[in-house]
This record gives sequence, C-alpha cells and structure tokens, in this order.
Amino acid sequence: MSVSELYSQYTRVWIPDPDEVWRSAELTKDYKEGEKSLQLQLEDETIREYPIDVQSNQLPFLRNPDILVGENDLTALSYLHEPAVLHNLKVRFLESNHIYTYCGIVLVAINPYEQLPIYGQDVIYAYSGQNMGDMDPHIFAVAEEAYKQMARDEKNQSIIVSGESGAGKTVSAKYAMRYFATVSGSASDTNIEEKVLASSPIMEAIGNAKTTRNDNSSRFGKYIQIGFDKRYRIIGANMRTYLLEKSRVVFQADDERNYHIFYQLCAAANLPEFKELALTRAEDFFYTSQGGDTSIEGVDDAEDFEKTRQAFTLLGVRESHQINIFKIIASILHLGNVEIQAERDGESCSISPKDEHLSNFCQLLGVEHSQMEHWLCHRKLVTTSETYVKTMSLQQVVNARNALAKHIYAQLFGWIVGHVNKALHTSLKQHSFIGVLDIYGFETFDVNSFEQFCINYANEKLQQQFNLHVFKLEQEEYMKEQIPWTLIDFYDNQPCIDLIEAKLGILDLLDEECKVPKGTDQNWAQKLYDRHSGSQHFQKPRMSNTAFIVVHFADKVEYLSDSFLEKNRDTVYEEQINILKASKLPLVADLFHDGKDSAPAAATSSKISVRSARPPLKASNKEHKKTVGHQFRTSLHLLMETLNTTTPHYVRCIKPNDEKLPFRFDPKRAVQQLRACGVLETIRISAAGYPSRWAYHDFYNRYRVLVKKKELANTDKKAICKSVLESLIKDPDKFQFGRTKIFFRAGQVAYLEKLRADKFRAATIMIQKTVRGWLQKVKYRRLKAATLTLQRYCRGLLARRLAEHLRRTQAAVVLQKQYRMRRAHQAYQRVRRATVVIQAFARGMFVRRIYHQVLREHKATIIQKHVRSWLARRCFQRLRGAAIVIQCGFRRLKAKRELKALKIEARSAEHLKRLNVGMENKVVQLQRKIDDQNKEFKMLSEQLSAITSTHATEVEKLKEELACYQQSQGGDSSPQLQEEVESLRTELQRAHSERKVLEDAHTREKDELRKRVADLEQENALLKDEKAQLNNQILCQSKDELAQTSVEENLLMKKELEEERSRYQNLVKEYSRLEQRYDNLRDEMTIIKQTPGHRRNPSNQSSLESDSNYPSISTSEVGDTEDALQQVEEIGLEKAAMDLTVFLKLQKRVRELEQERKKLQVQLEKKEQQDSKKIPAERPSSDLDVDQDADLAYNSLKRQELESENKKLKNELNELRKAVADQASEHSAAHGTPDSYCLLLNQLKLAHEELEVRKEEVLILRTQIVSADQRRLAGKGSEPNINARTSWPNSEKHVDQEDAIEAYHGVCQTNRLLEAQLQAQSREHGEEVEGLKAQVQALKEEMDEQQQTFCQTLLLSPEAQLEFGIQQELSRLTNENLDLKELVEKLEKNEKKLKKQLKIYMKKVQDLEAAQALAQSERRRHELTRQVTVQRKEKDFQGMLEYHKEDEALLIRNLVTDLKPQALAGTVPCLPAYILYMCIRHADYVNDDLKVHSLLTSTINGIKKVLKKHNDDFEMTSFWLSNTCRLLHCLKQYSGDEGFMTQNTAKQNEHCLKNFDLTEYRQVLSDLSIQIYQQLIKISEGLLQPMIVSAMLENESIQGLSGVKPTGYRKRTSSLADGDNSYCLEAVIRQMNSFHTVMCDQGLDPEIILQVFKQLFYMINAVTLNNLLLRKDVCSWSTGMQLRYNISQLEEWLRGRNLHQREVAETMEPLIQAAQLLQLKKKSPEDAEAICSLCTALSTQQIVKILNLYTPLNEFEERVTVAFIRTIQAQLQERNDPQHLLLDFKHMFPVLFPFNPSSLTMDSIHIPACLNLEFLNEV
Repeated sequence: MSVSELYSQYTRVWIPDPDEVWRSAELTKDYKEGEKSLQLQLEDETIREYPIDVQSNQLPFLRNPDILVGENDLTALSYLHEPAVLHNLKVRFLESNHIYTYCGIVLVAINPYEQLPIYGQDVIYAYSGQNMGDMDPHIFAVAEEAYKQMARDEKNQSIIVSGESGAGKTVSAKYAMRYFATVSGSASDTNIEEKVLASSPIMEAIGNAKTTRNDNSSRFGKYIQIGFDKRYRIIGANMRTYLLEKSRVVFQADDERNYHIFYQLCAAANLPEFKELALTRAEDFFYTSQGGDTSIEGVDDAEDFEKTRQAFTLLGVRESHQINIFKIIASILHLGNVEIQAERDGESCSISPKDEHLSNFCQLLGVEHSQMEHWLCHRKLVTTSETYVKTMSLQQVVNARNALAKHIYAQLFGWIVGHVNKALHTSLKQHSFIGVLDIYGFETFDVNSFEQFCINYANEKLQQQFNLHVFKLEQEEYMKEQIPWTLIDFYDNQPCIDLIEAKLGILDLLDEECKVPKGTDQNWAQKLYDRHSGSQHFQKPRMSNTAFIVVHFADKVEYLSDSFLEKNRDTVYEEQINILKASKLPLVADLFHDGKDSAPAAATSSKISVRSARPPLKASNKEHKKTVGHQFRTSLHLLMETLNTTTPHYVRCIKPNDEKLPFRFDPKRAVQQLRACGVLETIRISAAGYPSRWAYHDFYNRYRVLVKKKELANTDKKAICKSVLESLIKDPDKFQFGRTKIFFRAGQVAYLEKLRADKFRAATIMIQKTVRGWLQKVKYRRLKAATLTLQRYCRGLLARRLAEHLRRTQAAVVLQKQYRMRRAHQAYQRVRRATVVIQAFARGMFVRRIYHQVLREHKATIIQKHVRSWLARRCFQRLRGAAIVIQCGFRRLKAKRELKALKIEARSAEHLKRLNVGMENKVVQLQRKIDDQNKEFKMLSEQLSAITSTHATEVEKLKEELACYQQSQGGDSSPQLQEEVESLRTELQRAHSERKVLEDAHTREKDELRKRVADLEQENALLKDEKAQLNNQILCQSKDELAQTSVEENLLMKKELEEERSRYQNLVKEYSRLEQRYDNLRDEMTIIKQTPGHRRNPSNQSSLESDSNYPSISTSEVGDTEDALQQVEEIGLEKAAMDLTVFLKLQKRVRELEQERKKLQVQLEKKEQQDSKKIPAERPSSDLDVDQDADLAYNSLKRQELESENKKLKNELNELRKAVADQASEHSAAHGTPDSYCLLLNQLKLAHEELEVRKEEVLILRTQIVSADQRRLAGKGSEPNINARTSWPNSEKHVDQEDAIEAYHGVCQTNRLLEAQLQAQSREHGEEVEGLKAQVQALKEEMDEQQQTFCQTLLLSPEAQLEFGIQQELSRLTNENLDLKELVEKLEKNEKKLKKQLKIYMKKVQDLEAAQALAQSERRRHELTRQVTVQRKEKDFQGMLEYHKEDEALLIRNLVTDLKPQALAGTVPCLPAYILYMCIRHADYVNDDLKVHSLLTSTINGIKKVLKKHNDDFEMTSFWLSNTCRLLHCLKQYSGDEGFMTQNTAKQNEHCLKNFDLTEYRQVLSDLSIQIYQQLIKISEGLLQPMIVSAMLENESIQGLSGVKPTGYRKRTSSLADGDNSYCLEAVIRQMNSFHTVMCDQGLDPEIILQVFKQLFYMINAVTLNNLLLRKDVCSWSTGMQLRYNISQLEEWLRGRNLHQREVAETMEPLIQAAQLLQLKKKSPEDAEAICSLCTALSTQQIVKILNLYTPLNEFEERVTVAFIRTIQAQLQERNDPQHLLLDFKHMFPVLFPFNPSSLTMDSIHIPACLNLEFLNEV
C-alpha cells in the first residue's frame, strides 16, 4: 500500500504540539510524494500547513479509526506509536473513568486521586477464576493471572509494581496482596493473611512520608514474598527492603514531612502511657518542622497511630516492645533539639549539662548522660602508636548528631522489618510463592543526589529484565505459530548498566574514593570525567565541574556529586555506638550489637535463601565496612536473581498530574512517565514485528464482507482468509499466516478497516437509494388517495348543507305554530286557575261558619250534662252519710252489752276449772322438784342465806323493769312476733316489687338502648351508603394509587418475611458450615494421631442433641393467651413483632384485663360506699366483734367440713382404685373387663355427683350456722324478759317457758333464713344490675367512640375516610377472628386433654386386657392336656412396620447409607420416607419413645453422612431432599393436628400418630432440608457457572450478528487453557433439562423445583450481568440482541416446563434491562428519560458503567458521549440505589417448604425385595 493511499484526503494524523504534546489534524487534500508540506485542518477548524523534511521524509503519525479508540489493550491498536497510546489512555481515563489499561504484558494504572468502588469483595470474586483477557483490565486480573500460573505451572511468580512517587504503587501492591489473602485464604488458624495486610500500616508509618508529589510516598523499596502450600493457601510471608531514605529523618524540603510515625507519636503524646516520652507538638521539634506545615489535609495522625498500634499487636509485638520502639523514636526527636554551642575558637563545641532534650534522650535510651554529652562533641583518632581525643567544629558536631539519628532510625527500621518477618514466618513447608515488588520508579529532579542515582540504577536493571522478558514472549509466540523469526532491533541498556556497576564504573570509583583518607566529591567527579568521557551514556555538563550526566533508558539525568561520598560512607562514630551498646534497655543494646538481629527472617523460603537487603552497619573498623553503594548493588543482584527465577507480571503506575486533582490528565507528565516506565518500549518492540494478530475464525467473521460470493462457497475458512488477503494486500511482507492466527504489520488492520467501511458505505448508499425511492412512491400514492378522499368529502358536505337548510326552514314553521298554540293555552289556563281558587275560598268560608255554630251548641250540651250529674251525686252522698252514722251508734250500743256479759263470765269458777285442767300432775311434779330443792337448800342453807337477800332485791328490780317493759310494749308478745313476720314479708314483697321495678326499668332502658342502637345502625347504614358512594368516587379517581400502595405494602411485607426467612436459613447454613468444619478438623486430628483401629463413641452419646443441636421430643400442647405472653417473653420482642396473630392476641388480652380492672375498681368503690353507709348504723364494738367471731367460726367450720369431705372422697377414690386393681388381678372371664371399666366410670361419676351435693350442703349449713349465731348473740339481751313473762294475754292456756323460748328461737331462725335468702337475692340482683349498667356504660362509651370516630372521619379527606374505614373494618374482622380463634384453641385444648385422658384410660384397659388374656392363656395351658393347632386369622395390613432394636443399624444402612437412587427406579417416589414413617408409626403405636428417638436420630445422621460423602452428586442430593421433605410432610400429615388433616381421607386419619408429638423433630427435619437444598443449589451452580458467560455473552446464538474487533495480547495470554471451552445456550438448557428431569423423577415438590430454578436463574442473571459490567468487548448493540434472544429462549424453556412464574421471571429483569439499554438510542434528553424510566432494576452505577463500556463494533455506530452520561447521572440522583456495582451471585434466596400431603395410604405401599428389608414385619 503506497504512501499516497494512506495520506489521502480526510485522513487524520497526529502532529507535535508544545502544550498537548500531540494534536489531531485532518488532511484537506491528498498527499503526493515529493511535496514539502501537508495541508491540515485542526479540530478547532484552523487551517495549518505542516512542513515535511525531504531528506528523512518523516510524515506525521496516522491516527487509528474511531472504532479502535478506547481499547482495553494498547497492542490492539492498528497504529502503534506514542500519540496513539497517549490518546487511548486519555480517552479511557477522562471519558470512561477507566484507570487500568493493558499494554501487552504490562498493566498501566493511572492514579485517579479518588476512591473508586472497584475493589470490594464482589469484584474480587468476579475476577477470581477468570482468564485475564476476558475481563476489563484490573490489578485483580494481574493478581489472578499470577495465582493461576503459580497453581498451573508450579512456578514462582512476581508482580513488579513501579512508578513515580504519587503514582499509586503502594496502593496497587496493597490491593494485590488483599486479593491473594481473600482468594487463597489461610492454611492454618493463625490468620496469616490478616497479618500480611496488617503489615501495611506499620510499614507506611515508618517508611512513608509526605512529599511534594505525594502525601503518602514510600521512601524505600520492598519485596514481599507470600508463601503458599501445596493447596495454594497462604502459609507465611517475608519482606525485604531496599534503600531507606535516611536523610529524610534529619532534613525535609519545603512542603514535605518526615516519616509519618513521628507525627503520629506527637499526636498521641497526651496519652497517659506516653507521658514519660516528654513529647509536645510536632512543630516544637526541629526534625519534624523543617518542611513547614506538619499536617496533611484529610489525615488524622492520632487515628492512624491507633491503627499502627493495633497492627503491632496483631503481629505479636508485645506492649513493652512497642513502648520501647516509641521511646527510641521520641529520643530521635529530642536528639534533634539538642542545642550545640560553638566555642570562640570555632574548633570546638559544647552542650549544656542542663539541656532538657539531651537528658530526655539519655533517659529514653538508658545511656549515660555525661558520656553522650562528651562524645557528641568529641571524636577519637586511633593511630598505630596511640589514641587521640579531638574536638569537633559546630558543623562536624551537627553532622555527627544527624548521622547518629539516621543510624538509630535505620537500625530501628531494620529491627521492625525483622519482627514483621518473624510474625509472618511459618514452620510449614513452603511450596511456592508470589512476590510483590513495590519499588521506586525512575526519578529526576532539579537537584539529583545519591538516592536518585541508586533508584535510577535499580530501574535500569529492572528495565533490562523487562525488555528481555518481552522479547522472550514475542519469540515464543512466533515460534508457536511457526512464523519465520527475524531479529528485532530493541533498546539494550546493558552499556548503561556497565557504566554504573562494571569494574572501574561509577560505583567502583565511588567506593575507591571513599577509601582514600582525604577523598572529596570533586576528586571523584574528576575521576569520572577522566575515565568515562568517551562513553555514550556519560556526559559532562558544560557549566559545572562537580556534576555529571548519565543517559538512562528513559531520559538524561544530571547528578550533583556533592555529599555522594558522605552518603556512601554513612559514617557513624564508634564511641557513640559503644554508648548505645551499653544501654540499659535491652532493645537498644540489641540494635547496635554486631550480628544481632541482622537477618531476623532469613531463610523463610524452602527454595530461595532470603538475606537482608541491608546488612547492619559495623562502625568498629572502617576498612572492613561495606559502603552503601556496595550493599545496594549486592541486594539488587539478589533481587534480580529472585525475579529471574520467577514469572514476572508488570504494573506501571502513572501519575496524571502534579496537583493531585481527581481525573485530570496532564499529557506532558503522562508522556514523560510512559517513556520512563517502558510502556513505549513495549509498543516499539511489538510494532517492529507483527503487532496485530487475528484468529482465522475472528478474521473471517469480521472481514467476510470483503469476500466475493463465489469464494464463500468454500468451506475452509483458512483458505478463504488467505485468498482474501492476497487479493487485498499486495505486499506479502505485510502479513504472515501462522498456525492458528494471521499476523499483520502495523497499519494493515487500519487499511482493512477502511476497506470494510468503504464496502459498508457503498452498501448503505444502495440501501438508502432504494428505500428513498420506495418512500417517494408510497408518498405519491398516499397523496393521490388523500386528494380523492377530500373531493368526495367536500361534495358530500355541500349536499348536507342544502338538506340542512331545507330541514331548518320546515322546522321553523312547525316551531311558530306550536309556540302560538302554547301561548293561547297558557292564557286560558291562568284564567281557569284563578276562577277555581276564588270558588274554593268562598265555599270554605261558608262551611267554616256552619261548623263553628254546631260546635258551640255541642259544648253547651256537655256543660249542662256535667252540672246536673254533680248536683245528683251531692244529694246522694249526703243521704248515705246520715245512714252510716245511725248504724254506727246502734252497733256500739250492742257491743258494750256483749262486753259486759263476757266480763261477768270470766270471773266465774267454771272458767278457772277449764283453765286448770291437768295442773294436778304438774303440781305433783313440781312438788317433787321442791322436795329435792329443799334437800339441797338444807345442805346449802348457810350459803343461800346471804344470796337470798340479794336475789330478792334483784327480783324486785326485775319485776319493775318487766312492768315497765310490758307497759312500753302495750300488747302481747305473740302479736309482736306476728307483726315482725308481717313486716319481714312486706319487706320481701317490697324487695320483689323493687326488683320488678328495676327489671322493668332495665327492660325499658335496654329497649331504649336497642332502639338507639337500631337508630345508630340505621344512621351508620346511611353513612356507609354515603361512604360507599364516596369510596366509589374515590376509587374511580385513585384506584391506581391504592393498587400501587397495596402492592408496595405487600412487597414490603414479603420482603420482610423473606429477610427473616433468609436470616434463619443463613443461621442454618452457618451451622452446617461449622459442623462441616468440625468434621474436617476431627478428620485431620484422626489423620495426625494415626492411631490404629477405630474409635467408637458410647452408644448413649449418639443423640440428636449432639448431632443436631436440638432438644429431645416433647408432648407440648397449645396454650392460651397467657402461654402466648410467655412465648413472647421467651422469643423476644423482635420475633414477636413479626407474628401479627400473637400481637393481636396480646392486644385483646390487654383490653380484657383493663375491663376487668375497671370492674373490680367499680366494685371496690361500691363496697367502700356501702361500708361507709353502714358505719353510722353499726352496732357497738362488742356486737361487731361478735360478728367477726361468727365469721371466723364459720370459716373454720367450713374448712373442717371441706377437709373431712376431701379426705372421705380420697379414701373412696383409693378404695375404687384398689377394687379395680383387685379385679385386674383376678382371673375373671373375658366379659368381665368392660363391666369393670363401666363400674369404674360409674363410681367416678357418682363420686363427682356426691361431691357437688356435699358442696351445696356445706353452703346451706354455713348459712344456717351464721344466722343462728347472729340471732343467739342478738337475743341475749331479751331472754330475761321472756323468762319473766309466764302468761299470754290472748290465751288462757298455760305455755311452758322453755317451749316458748324454743319456739321463739325457731321463728327467729326462720326469719333469719328468709332474710339471708332475701339478702342473697338482693345481692345477686344488685350484681346483675351492676353488670347491666357496666354493659350499658360500655355501650355508651363505644357509641361515643363511634360518634367521635364518625365526626373525625367526616372531617377527613375522602381518601383518608376510605383508608380509615378499611382500617376499622380490618380491626373489627381481626377481633372477631381472634375471638373465634381463641374459642377454637380452647376447644382444641379441651379436645386434646380429653383425648389424652382417653388414651390413658385406653392404655390402662389394654394393659388390663393383656393381663387378663395372659392369665387366661396360662390357665388354659394348665387345663389343656393335649396339643391343639391354632390357625391365625388373616388380618389387613395396618400401614406399620415392626423391627427389632438390634436391626436398626441394618435398616439405616440398607435404607439410607448404602441406597442408590437408581435402585428405586420405577417404584413409588420417596419410598424410603414412607418406610421410615411406617417404622416410626409402629414405635408410636407401642408407645416406645426411645425407639422413636433412636430411629429419627440415626436417620438424620445417616442422611448427613450420605450427603457429606456425595457432596458433588446432584442426583443423590436431590433424592435425599425429596425424601427428607416427604418424611417431613408425613410427620405433619399424620400428626393429628387439624390444620394438616384437612385433605386426609378417613383411612389416612387412622394412620395418625397416637402417643407422641414430634413437632421438634419436624423442625430438625426442616433444618436438614434447608441444608440439603443449599447443597443442591451449590452443586447445580457449580455445574452451570462455567457455561454461563460463554453461552450467554460469547456464543453466537444468531449467526453473523456479532462483529469481532481487533484484540490485543491479553486474548493470547498463556492463562488461556488449551482447547475449546466454549459453551452454547443449548448446553445450558440441556443441563437444566437434566436437573428438571432428575428432580421430577424423584418426586420433589413442584414448589421446591420452582425455587431451585429461581435460584439458578438468579445466578445466570448475576454472573452474566457482572461479566457484562466488567468487559468492554461485550458491551455492544449486537451483544444486546444476542442477550435478548438467549433470554427469550430461557423463558420459552420455563414456559415449556410450567415454571414461568412471576418471581422466577423477575430474577432476569436486570439482565433484560441491560440488554435493552445496549440496544436503545443514546443521544437526546428524551432518550435519557426513556432509559431512566426503563432501567428500574439496574442501579445508577450499573447504568453509567454500561454506558461507559459501550463500544461500537462498526463505524456507523456512535459512541455514548460524556454529556449524555452526565445527563443520565443528573436524572438518577434521587435514586437510593445500593452502593455496590456488581450483583452478589452467591446470594441465596430463603427456601420455603410448603405443606404437600400425599394421597397414598400407608397400607398400599409395597416394599421391593431389592432393598433387603426382610427383617421388617408388616403389622
């Protein structure tokens, strides 16, 4: 291809620019060979003429096509040169914010000066296991490449990180180590990976400082070797350091700081443990204040110091050592502040003995103050004959002090590094290692000294190794592809290295000058001029005799020779070192002793001997001391030897600007660093050969548009590619055909891209021409049809107008006629109405007159009638009164006469005789009594003589009192008693009447309330109707909003439930993981111990608690509300809050308790009121005490009575039990059992009835006793009067005094009984009235609340009314449901109790039957004298399997451990689960809890053992998941709980468990199912994950759709495994078909299968989306189309398997939206709005990331502009998206096992013979 073809019109080129280094321009006309200039147009449309050197004919660099701009790999560019590299890095950094770019084998990392979210754990796992070229460039990709090559090739690896200060070397190395620590883990429990990461804060504190270029610049180089074992897990690490910048300890330039540790220690000086350090602010010390500002913006030194101390502790540095370290650091600060005073002669100096800082220095280091004061100002000179002590000048003393400070810090630095290595050292054998070299890059300053010289020397060595490695890889690639190898001219910097390190080189001459007694820097510089003036890499400056220039590979550097000798010698006086050796602190003394801690971590590797990079200084003999240059050269050679034995990986860090501004790119600084770090050298080496390389398949897919049609008939793609290239590129040297690839020279791919674009452009023009013509034809036809249509509609319009006019005229005539008629009719009607009104008023007036007249006449008649009747009644009453007066007089006269006759008769003797009938006998009796009394009187005459007089006086008094009493009574006692009875009766009637009145009032009030409630209900119904109408209106308006709100609430509740379930299942997963870890550790301990034989645990230790961490079986019952409260207290508030039912129960229970409390309060108040009322009317205190005594007596009597009754009943119960036992022991007949059972029940029933009767009798007796006691006490005062009264006024018959008293007490007792009954009735009535009043009050309160609620509701908005109404209805329904639920629970509880009692009785009866049957069989055996054959009657199989205890292990082995799923093919699914349940059922039937416990425990342990053994077998895991779930369902289905028995048949209900409640075992099986499910998901994900990326993103599902772009070196990386590992979508579908078939065949529940595929589809979505977010090559329009097609195929597969549920499809939503995002238009603000509204499942970071990665595959596609991305970000600011970029593909949804009862009955299951379960007996 000629130059004229390349430099044609519109070709874009690069021209040099002083500001931007390179600037883009476009040719305005074709270039012809021989022309002296090019006509160019810049990007700002400025025209410029670019001159061309005719002799060299150097044309400007060509610019790559836009399709190649922004590539991941710089070697993929067609034109490889400096401007192309710089532009590509700039575009990626500024527009896409990509800081990493590949350049062949080098990773270029640009420091963004901003924290980016690309280093999280999810990104680490995304890069883990991936090929390096498959993902976007990243430091994790380099680390993964090194780790993978170490594991595959078993060769040590190195990662070399280099760059300028501030370029991010330390951060890159830190992230690489973090990757290794995360991916590989630790081989032991010493957390070595944490220690490796913890060493970073320590090394940064003691080795990093602020410079003008970087706030955290590493001032030393380090090489960290991370050791791995045979399983490639971290076992240890070792660190080597290089060339610590000691001069920074004593000097800092402006705006720089000393090492961080000094400022951190000063920031923490106020801590109590650091008071002895005597530190103040950093500004107060000379060594920390020379740079000016002592703080760094955004850095907290105190916080960093705390992290440093924590790192020390983690690495095992004791607290005492830490304090000593800080003492040494503080002593350095005090040493810098020592004031040195010069004497007058100028040749000597002195230090004040009272110098505070020197005292602190000596105290902290534990040295003699006087000696240190002396030897800081003096030195010792040793000659052959004698020793001299010489004073030093001020400058010499300052230099000696500074040298001592540097030496102390260097020794401390080495000691800390040594102890870090000790902490990272391991005793395990190291199999391989990965080294991370964090070393300074090429440095050039205005003034370059000894440190810069050593740094550049190291970079020369590393660059040489880099060049050789790149050259070697290129050679291997060419030889592998069988391409003729020609030597490529590349830069070899060996001459420059020889100049530095060869014999008589710069370092050699420097060491020689140091040995000269009076050697100077000027003499050394002169020797260099003399020796190396002829070298092409050495130059002498024109204006200086003390400087020299070395031409390095990156640039020329001028070094100033001042202080070279001093820094190389690193002189510290022996006397000062000897003082430090004699320190009282062991740490200080150890630092300066020879051979102590010189190599603290030597020989940490089994393969490479690691030595200290800096041997300790030896100050005793200068002739034998090695110089710094010699030490550095030795350590550098060791480093190169180590690197040469490893496979290197290169990371070049670039500093984009010196201002440390985020995402700002300075082209000048970038080009300078690119030249220095070797990136451009890599490009040059690649460009010298065949940099562009294409696989035949990719080349064919990309450029087949250039192939002729007849050539496409050939099936050999390789032959087609050869013929196409030979026809398109005439020069055969421009390309080479390899074995698998085509190699192109630089620029050839750009030429092919141009041809391809021209072909597409021509095809596009043809398509546009044809389409435009077709569009014009369509437009003409459309216009013609529109014209005809318009004409037709115009004519019709005119006709319609004429018809409308005629119709209007006719209508006007009709309207006039009707209007006139209407007016006449209205006038007639007005007249008629007026006439009718007048007539009506007149007729009414006449009628009213007549009516008033008749009314007056009628009233007059009535008045007359009433007056006449009053006069007649008055006359009658007067006559009747007179007659009555006459009658009364006559009757009074007659009565007086009869009274007189009676009085006469009473005085006669006959009457007295009648009264004294029977008195003789009584007199005789009394006479006998008198005789007896007389005898007693005679015996006691002396005693009675004194009493008689007293008695007589008392009798007289009593007679007087009796007379007074009789007078006061005014009548007989018997009528008084009758009156009292009558009064009691009247009171009783009054009480009854009052009760009736109250009942009537209550009835009326109740009726009123009901009426009011009815009115309120009616009003409520009206309000509800209005509310319904308003709701309908509101629903019409806000139906969508309510639906959305409800949907959001449902989603939120589901999400909370899922989170709770996920947390629980994560705990189960964590438990299984810990259990697995415990098993692994136990296995390892077994292997380590290597004890012969096997150890068995005791049998009693094989329990469920030890293996499953669950308690044993219990027969707990469902409790009531109090139990719910207790459960809430036990499980905690958090879980209780999640249970709405329990919460509502608690609410209701609280309300009930509140109502009860109110009732009790009301009763208490009423009781107090009654007591207060009774207080004035109470009896005296004696009577009150009597009442209390009576109550106490009653209580004691009641207690005794009840105790006696209780004892009696207990005795009877014991007798009954004894009788039953006696009957059971007797050998009765077979029919005796039910009789005894019935007898037992009848006796219990009679006992209960008798107990009730006794209780009633006790209550009656109590009433009688209390009443009698009260009356007896009350009647004591009236007994004397009764005794004194011996006659009855109304009867002449004599009554005995005792009989009368007894009769009186009987009547009183009866009255008191009636009074007690009345009081009881009154009390009951009062309680009933109070209850009704309370109900009325509650109803009133409820009505008030409802009225208030209605008022509030009416004030609310319609939406709020609707919401409030729904809430009220929900609360009402909830309360009703809770009431019903509580009722159901109580009924269930009672039912369970009754069932339990019945089971107990049945068991007793069965035991009795068994005992009787046994006794009967024994009796029959004794009776029979001959053998009788008994034939067994055939019975039905009851669905139970019996086995002996010793066969349990065999059962578990045959049914669980050794069972293969293939053996049960064709049988009932989940057969082992059914068999196990039948065995459990039999154990339950025989009531053997130990057997149930043992069988379930052995089953669970056996299943775990099988799953552990087959932890990668999908079929086995699915088999046991289905069986475990089925066993769980069986335990639920046959548990006896009504909730699980709704779908059971009557036969299945017979198979329920009878004795045991296995609820806790159901929980254990549920947890085991969760563990199996998680293992199943892990296995299926492991099988699917390797296929996903290839099938979803890389494979061409639609042939010819995806284009292939040029690829770089990383696509040919050695990390790619040999062979084709690509998968197509059909392979994924086949694998999922296999999963689905296995799970269906094994009877797994459909709901679980759905959850399995939901999890798998989520993983497909997450893995695909993560790769899409990390790969630039797949973010294109064609990939979006492929993704849409692949997703549709997966959805079609789901529909074909009836798995296309919403929740499964939602897992793919982010991937669907990502595919749509790739296909959408991305230009205008409308497109941005469409993207924001569409991509709801993607986060803002993901959307922006995809847009940044979007890459056009063809020229007609456009890139996404930065402005469009900014628009998207602005519109998505309000989103509250998660901060992570990638999806967690390891996330596992919580699994739910819904109850799925079986339709099979246990008696229909057949056990196949292949299971070898002959020892099981069917029951």
